[in-house]
This record gives sequence, structure tokens and C-alpha cells, in this order.
Amino acid sequence: MTVKSFAEGQSSIHLDIPQLPKENESTISPATIFEPQTNPSSRNYVSPTLPAVSAPEKKLTLFAVHLAVLEKIATGLGTLGFIWATVVLLGGFASTLDKTDFWFITIILSIEGARIFSRSHELEWQHQSTWSIADAGISSFRALRSSSRALVESVKDMLSPVSSATRKQSQHSRNISKTTDATNITEQKLRRKPTWIWTSSEVPIIPYAGRVFLSRNVSKILYWLQLLSAIACIVLSLMKLIKHNFGDIAKRDTDERNRKAALCIFYALALAEALVLLTEKLYWEWKVVICKLLEGVNEECNLGASGMNSTRRFFYDSYSRCINGSIFDGLGMDMVTFAMDLLSSNSPQEQLIGARILRQFSTKERFSDGTLQKMGTTLPVIERLVEILNWKHPHEEEIRLSAAEIVSKLAGKKQNSLRVAGIPAAMESISSLLQTNRSLSSTADEIGERKIVFDQEDYGHWTFINLGLLILKKLAHDHDNCGKIGNTRGLLSKMIDFTHADERILKDSTVTTSQVLIVKRSLKVIKMLASTTGTTGKNLRREISEIVFTISNIRDILRHGEKQPELQKLGIEILTSLAQDNEATECIGGTGGVLKELLNIFFQGVQEEQRDVRIVAGEALAMLVFESRSNCRRILKFNVVERLLEALEIPLLHVNAGRILRNLCTYSGPESFNQLKGVTAAAPTVLKAILSGEGKLQEVMVGLAVHAFKFMTAEESTALFKREGLREAKLACTLVEILRSHRNPHVKVPRMRRFAIELAIWMMREKSTNVQIFRDLGMEEELEGVMDTTSELESFNIFSGTIGLSKHSTTIHSLVETALMLLKNRFDQPMKAC
Repeated sequence: MTVKSFAEGQSSIHLDIPQLPKENESTISPATIFEPQTNPSSRNYVSPTLPAVSAPEKKLTLFAVHLAVLEKIATGLGTLGFIWATVVLLGGFASTLDKTDFWFITIILSIEGARIFSRSHELEWQHQSTWSIADAGISSFRALRSSSRALVESVKDMLSPVSSATRKQSQHSRNISKTTDATNITEQKLRRKPTWIWTSSEVPIIPYAGRVFLSRNVSKILYWLQLLSAIACIVLSLMKLIKHNFGDIAKRDTDERNRKAALCIFYALALAEALVLLTEKLYWEWKVVICKLLEGVNEECNLGASGMNSTRRFFYDSYSRCINGSIFDGLGMDMVTFAMDLLSSNSPQEQLIGARILRQFSTKERFSDGTLQKMGTTLPVIERLVEILNWKHPHEEEIRLSAAEIVSKLAGKKQNSLRVAGIPAAMESISSLLQTNRSLSSTADEIGERKIVFDQEDYGHWTFINLGLLILKKLAHDHDNCGKIGNTRGLLSKMIDFTHADERILKDSTVTTSQVLIVKRSLKVIKMLASTTGTTGKNLRREISEIVFTISNIRDILRHGEKQPELQKLGIEILTSLAQDNEATECIGGTGGVLKELLNIFFQGVQEEQRDVRIVAGEALAMLVFESRSNCRRILKFNVVERLLEALEIPLLHVNAGRILRNLCTYSGPESFNQLKGVTAAAPTVLKAILSGEGKLQEVMVGLAVHAFKFMTAEESTALFKREGLREAKLACTLVEILRSHRNPHVKVPRMRRFAIELAIWMMREKSTNVQIFRDLGMEEELEGVMDTTSELESFNIFSGTIGLSKHSTTIHSLVETALMLLKNRFDQPMKAC
């Protein structure tokens, strides 16, 4: 690249796609390419500190601890009763026990032994099940009737396989018709897809047993067996403790008293254990069925109807930890860690559950900060998310969508964005999201121009494209990431393709928001890449301008986008950034209609929302005629001088109109002298702005005056001051005051002192009497102060961030020395007051 050497200034799964996050697109930065911008690509990555919120799942972990305490007490009592019976009663008194006691003890031991050694297995079956929380097997006495009905149906299934299949089909149809949640439909599709792996809940444990012994029903059976065993233990124990019929004491040996006490202790232990177990079940029913604890936590977590399965799985994991280890082990669990573990699983269902949880927690303001921080510090999770972006199977579409949303949130934090971009092949994975159906236009007026064909039914593809562009936009805030984006093969071309918008999209108000959003986000990313600083920015601008569709796509937006001013603004800002390169400047000017459309927007925009577009159009025009004689000639062919003079009177346009006129006067060449002679008509407006203006306007008008006055003879300039009722002394006084008030260069007006010195030099050369005026006003002292405070800031006409471009051929030191030489010439002329 040549750096400018400036002298002066089809079949698819349809998902219920959530609303795409919208960034604040309306914020307008007042900084321009004509002034340095401190850290232009920096952003506020630190979210405001929010008060700590208690995680909703803490209620579940605490509930699991309470249940575990009761369970361990019941298990301890049962174990003690088991040991007591086997060692003391059956071991010591087996031959002397009454027949009823013997069988009662045997039954109780069998029941309790089965319960103690099967409890962990019940949890395992519960964890693997996918039935609803309201099913009988988990919580509800009220569901006994439905469980019985299910048992009858299961028996019928075994006897009549044909009717079973018919009933299953009708039940399946009813289930689909009842649900309105598109996520549930996705789950059904996942269940229908061919697979080589059994779903644990669908495994027939016993052959030919139909629905009865499916693994999802085993936990129900175990639940009711435990409940019935507890009731049986209570009944048997109470019968013996109330009646005290331990046999004929008179016929027993002398140890009968100990035998009676031992029996009482055993029955009391069995009763206590059963009562504790029933208390646990009642507590479960109270919290789960009556208080709806799981539903409440699920609602607080914003997981939706499909999230109940996730909430149940989390609870069972926590409960299992409390049962199998310390009762406090479950307290260390949280929903985010749980979801991250599921995401790393090899099971599609577990991956989907984990992705859903992380998506909800990362997109909700209440939980997003903590969730993103935890994920951001877990590199394997980020790698997994980036890997999922490459998944292309239709049945994995929701997991991929969730991963894309999560990555888009992670990329919004600076440290996380660096970690995402640092993963090998991360950019290629993100690029895989930017896939759509393409066709080539073959019409006569569009030969060779590629178009993106948006399928009206292919909304899912649009969503992935939008998310991919959003991720790239957030990553592009970092300078190093911009280089990686540019180095990713084919990625720039894809984004340029998405900047194409035909007349229908731009003018039709019925066009979907997603179509416009794709164009807008692609333009935003290209703009950020084109405005990158340093060597990376030079390479990116060269690569962007070398893609043959870049400028023509932007031209179409300028031509037909009057109803989309935001798109026009982004396209114009891209042109302004690309114009930092000489070759790109010529390419833009040589593309038919670009300069014309920019002039039309600059002069003719009338709607309130077009104010910002007119401003950036003026900046683009000023940049395109900057040191480009060919572009100056092209613009002058439109006879724009008079309209530019009129624009000097319009507050919205006067700054950029002044810049354009100054650059036209500077770079047009002698052949355009006659066309530019009319610039002298702006002298009154320029003088007024210099004398009464401030800031950018004053800087631009001082710079314009230097060149506009060159088209005037000494007699014409004298007549001008006389006609306007001004004296040269007034203007000289203002210039000295400018130097005095700008003892140090300011970033907002970096050329103010340079232009003031240039105009003072012109005045002293034009009239010798002005030398004495400047001397008496203290000009020499101010110039010496400028010598002591010069900065590199004043050496450049345009800037790329904090990097200066277009260095002036004449240094400010040389200008000061020229002015001081003129001041040393002595004339005996009286001083004229301001």
C-alpha cells in the first residue's frame, strides 16, 4: 500500500429464535479523522458494580442438605436396627423367639435391608429419568391414580403390541399439539433423530415388559416400594409395641427379661427409622409439591418450561453428593459449574441442557457478570463453545445457536475477547457462522456482481450470520484481534458480501429487521477494521479496498438508502477511513456515482435523522479531495463552488464546507483557477467566523482564509476590509489572541496555531503596514512561545487514532522563523489600534 504524502491538511429446523441483542447504534462520536482520538478503539469493558445477588439454586442445595440429614438419620437407625436384630435377637435369642416375633423381625429386616442398600440406586434412577416433576414416582400422593392407570396401560401394552403402538402414536400427537414451546419441539426432533446410543430413560430393562420396566419408570417403583416398606415397618412395629405379645413368658428361660427388652428396642428402632423416612417424604412433598420449590427456582433462573428438566438434574446431582459423601458436599454446587460440566459431556441431551443454562445465565443482567467471569476463567469451556460453532448438523442447531449467543456475550469483555481470539482456529469457527445461500446475478447491469439471496424461510441462517457478525464486531474492538480477522482466509470477503443491499431491501419498509441488521453489522465490522491504526490498519485497508465489491456495495447504499440513514453513515465512514490510502482514494473517486451521491447527501439531506449522515458525507468529501488532483477535478465538474459557499452559512455544514473549499484551493492545480476564483465571495463569511467564532469553526476558517485571500489582489483585499467596515488591525489582533489563548496545542484544534501563523505571514507580506501592527501587538513574544511549545501534534493534517498521518511539508518551526524574519523589518508606520 502507498501511504499518502500530504502537504496540507432449504429443509431446516425452525427454532423460536430469541430477540437478537441490540447494541447502541445511535451513539455518535464527535471525533473525526482530522483530529487525534485518544484510544479510539477502547471501550468500557468493566460493567458497573451491581449488588451481590443470591443464586436461586442455593434453595435447592439447602433443601438437599435437609433431606440428606433426614436420610442419613433414617439410614443410621435402620443400620443400627439391622445390626441389633442380627447380632442380638437372631443371634442370641433365635431359638427362644416366638414364632410371630421371628417372622416379624425377618420381614422388617428384609424390607429395611432392601431399602438401605437400594437407596443410592434409586437416586441413580431418578437422576437418569426424564419424567416430569409432577409424576407419581417423584413426589405426589395425588398422582397415585395416574400411576395406577399407567400400570394398567402397561399391562395392556404387554398383551397387545398393536394397540400399544397405536396408543403411543396418538399420545405422541396429543403431546405435540399441547405444547407451544418451540424448544420442546426441538427436543422431540432430537429424540426422533437416528442415533447409535440408547437414551437411558427409554431402555427396556426386562425384555417384552413394555413400558413397565423402562428405566424412567424404575425410580417410580423404587419410590413407592420405599414408601410402602416404611408403612409396613410402622404397622408391624406398632402392633408388637402396643400388644407386647412376645410369647408365654412363664415357659421361657431366665433371660426372658433381656429378650423382651431387646425386642422392644428393635421394634422401637424400626419404628423410629420408618417415621424419620416418612418425615423425609412428607418434607419432600411439602417443598416440592405444595411449595413448588423446583418450579420457583426454575422461574427465578429464567430457564422456562424446558428448564425444569435442567433444574431437576441439578437438584439430583446435589442431593446425590450429600447422600454419598458429606452432607455439605452438595453446598459447593452451582448452576453455572453444573452447566459447564454438561456442556463438556458427550451426550447431545446433556450438551443441550448445559448450553441452555449458560445462555440464559449469560444473557440475563442479574446473573451475566458472574456467569461470564466464571466461564471466562475456564479456558476448556471457551474452547468447547468455540468448537461448537463449527457444528453443522441440523439436530445440533439449538446447541450451536446457544453457543454463538454465549460467545457473543463473552466477547463483550476485553479479557474474555482476547481468550476467545487466542484459541487456535477460533476465527475460522466464527467464520463458519457466516454461511448463506449465494447466487450470481447475471443481469446486464449487474454483471460480475455477487448477491446474497436471503431465503424467506431460512431465518435460522440469518440468526447465525447476525450472531457471527456481532461476535466479530466485539472482537474487533481490540487491535490485535483486527489483525487476526483480516488474516482469516475468506472472512473479509464474506463480510463484504453481506454489505450488499439492493434497492428493494433499502426502500421496502416491509423488509425484515434481520436483513437490514445483517447489512448494518457487516458495515460496522468493516468500519472498525478500516479505522484500525498502525501497520495492521494499513494492511486491512489495502485488503478491504482490493475487494472489488466494497465500494460498489457502499455506492448502492448511498444511492438508495435515504430511508436507512444509519447504513449510509456507516458506509461513508468506511470510505473516509479507506481514503487514508492513495490507491483507495483514486479507486473511490473513479467508481461511478460515489462522489455524486456524497455531494447529494451533503447538500440535499433534509430529514432530521440525516443530520449525522450529512456531517460524515462532508468529512468524506474533504478527505477524498485531500491531495488528490483527480478527485478535485471530478468534484469541480459538478459546479459545486457556489453551493459550498452557501453551505458556509449553514451551521450544520459550515465546518466541512470550509474544509472542502480549502482542499480544493490547495490541490486543484492552476488549471482550476477560474473555477475557484469565486471562493473570494466567501471572504466576508470567513472573516466573520474568524473574529467571532471559536473551536473547530475558527480553525477551519483561518485555514480557508489563507488560501481564499490568495485569489485576491492587494487592492481587492483592501476594498474588502473597507466594505466590511473592518481594519487589518482587528484581524491581526484576533490572530495574536489566538496564539495567546493557545499557548499549548490542543487535540481538538491541532492546526489552529499553524493556520494563524500562515495567515499572519500572508498579511505581513501583503501589506508592510501590518508588520508594525503585529510587532506592537506582541506577536514576536507569542511566536517565541510557540517555538518552545511545538508538538508533533501540529505536524500532521489527519490522524488514525493517536497516530499522525499526512505530515506537513513545512514544519511549524519554519513558519515561526519566517514570521519572525518579517517582524524584524522596521517600518516607521504608526500603530493602528484594534
